[in-house]
Amino acid sequence: MTKHIYLLVSIFFASISFAQEITIGKIWKNYEFYPQYAQGFNSMADGISYTVQDENYNILKLNIQDLTNVGNEVEPEIIFSASDFTYSDYEFNSDESKILFLTNKMSIYRYSYTAVYYLYDRETKKLEPLDDLHQPQTLAEYSPDGNFVSYIHKNNIYVKELSNGKIRQLTHDGKKNKVINGTSDWVYEEEFAITKAYDWSPDSRYIGILKFNENNVKQFRMTFYDDLYPDSYKFKYPKAGEENSVVSIHLIDLKKKCKIKSVDIGEYEYVPRIEWSEKSNKLILQSMNRHQNILKYHLVDCTEDKVKAKIIFEEKSETYIDVDDNLIFLNDGESLLRTSEMNGFKHIYKLDFSGEHKQVTNGEWDVIDFLGLDHEKNTIYYSSCEPHSTQKSIYSINVDGSNKKEISQESGYNDAGFLKGMKYYIHTYSNANTPPTISLRSSDGSLVTVLQDNSRLKNKLKEYPKMNQKMISSIDLGYIQLNTSMILPQDFDSTKKYPVYFNVYGGPGHNEVLDSYDAGDYMYHQLLAQEGYIVFTIDPRGTMYRGAEFKKSTYLELGKLEIEDIINAAIKLREYSWVDSDRIGIMGWSYGGFMASLAITKGADVFKTAIAVAPVTNWRYYDNIYTERFMRTPLENTSGYDENSPINHVDKMKGNYLLIHGSADDNVHYQNTMEMINAMVEADKQFDLFIYPNKNHGIYGGNTRNHLFNMMLNYIKENL
Repeated sequence: MTKHIYLLVSIFFASISFAQEITIGKIWKNYEFYPQYAQGFNSMADGISYTVQDENYNILKLNIQDLTNVGNEVEPEIIFSASDFTYSDYEFNSDESKILFLTNKMSIYRYSYTAVYYLYDRETKKLEPLDDLHQPQTLAEYSPDGNFVSYIHKNNIYVKELSNGKIRQLTHDGKKNKVINGTSDWVYEEEFAITKAYDWSPDSRYIGILKFNENNVKQFRMTFYDDLYPDSYKFKYPKAGEENSVVSIHLIDLKKKCKIKSVDIGEYEYVPRIEWSEKSNKLILQSMNRHQNILKYHLVDCTEDKVKAKIIFEEKSETYIDVDDNLIFLNDGESLLRTSEMNGFKHIYKLDFSGEHKQVTNGEWDVIDFLGLDHEKNTIYYSSCEPHSTQKSIYSINVDGSNKKEISQESGYNDAGFLKGMKYYIHTYSNANTPPTISLRSSDGSLVTVLQDNSRLKNKLKEYPKMNQKMISSIDLGYIQLNTSMILPQDFDSTKKYPVYFNVYGGPGHNEVLDSYDAGDYMYHQLLAQEGYIVFTIDPRGTMYRGAEFKKSTYLELGKLEIEDIINAAIKLREYSWVDSDRIGIMGWSYGGFMASLAITKGADVFKTAIAVAPVTNWRYYDNIYTERFMRTPLENTSGYDENSPINHVDKMKGNYLLIHGSADDNVHYQNTMEMINAMVEADKQFDLFIYPNKNHGIYGGNTRNHLFNMMLNYIKENL
């Protein structure tokens, strides 16, 4: 009898230890729920070899085919022995005889950084700094022929000739907050996702560069609270309606004493892309007007003595045109592949330099990304949301539009990174409730080997048996059906009533309702469900992957339709017997903070509590490229700016409102929160506020995320 009692007690305590509790610390301090990836897997030019970095920073060369020979492993070749040398990244030149190492990387803004580069010659085993005198550098790369390395230092472009070590400064007018050569200004980096604003011609003779003259762009100042006397940081930030950098295009001819020629392409406001054709010295430039509804492709022919530029294609829209990185040149040197929404959905087109434009893919679904082009087979690989707008699948299709095949085999979110030669790709698959599996696959989709199955994390999640599945569905609002996801509370009982926590973003260029694993946010929402909340997410009108009409329906009135959809979804949820209609709250970050601020003002009769992190509160305070793409200028569209600004609706506030911002947010400026505070004080509205000193838009570093999410969790529990 005693033995049986002891056994039962043992089983009881074992079950207690097995059924663990989710905590903020586990999510945002220890990062226990983040998946692992196949890091450092770099393919080589032959298409069947790859390199990896071991724990001692040595670079090892292996063969993909050896991955299938389990038990017959081949000893890898060491192609770089690090000794005490550490680095964060590396790349080979075209014939893989030399390596460029990146060290001491320091972030500037979202994509930009400075670093110190080193060169390594595999034959001589010599490792040397790229340039001792001009440090730090950025955007270093080998020329196509491997004879030079180009880089940017203090807004000027330099070239090092490897045969003799000679360094030439190609531009001399670069100066902080004045003139930038070969890299971009803040707003191009943030809104066109471009930092590298120079490109080598295929024969390594020319370098095409963009020059940014920032003299007429107004400065924005941020204060950093590090010392006894706080320091200020100034940078050029063009707000809606304000002047931009004047961007000009130039060619540097290395064979003619680095002579610089200006390229005239006519009238334009922006030059968001610069890239050379594959086989000939023909430069392709994309330009846009200020409204971003006219996109032109310019061909700059350098094969003749006199540089000529002509427009080979022009696309117009009644709203706006998005710029993306879906641009692949064909081997003929006379054509390229691009994507466009011109027929209502985003599809692939083939554009000949003669101006002929042919559609390759068709259907009422959006292409998402180019994944690569197999030049030998004339086959395009791409991802799309053809199965459903919450999912991503991988396809192949011939350039002429024939022989379309779906390569991915599982529904959910599929990503592919093709290796050189297009024979293999790294496949990443997850769904809403399953961490990713990373595998190596042949180009037809067949499995070669699993590189990372995240079994440790998957087993860890089993220790939390009370977690409910995130359910992806839709909600019918009568006038439109919208994608949603929901996590129900643990031990959900339909006879009881539960509070609802809305998680939103809602803006162009980002969807929240995706059938993919979301790591920290997923577990935070499971924690809220553990605390008894229904977690609800919705993608309103204006979001992606449902065609151009759906995405561009919010044109000139950002916030109007989105908040209508969010409020109406909350009203719809109140019809369910298990929803506590008096306890509906909302949280959003950035554009989502804009939505949360509108919800507690315009939607104050529905939402009891709102948390707005780094919110836009008036589009007049945001940058001009993003804002004017959707809103035009404040002078042209005064009502669009004013009628949907939460600052102008604070008189409607009733519930609990928590504002959170990083004081060093270079993106959505702290000014937005300050002006919202002024409006609420004037209207005699009470609110809560928390500022993170010296933190940017991401609000992270050290214990910051752990503190932030603990604060938000406590606020929800106290006020919802």
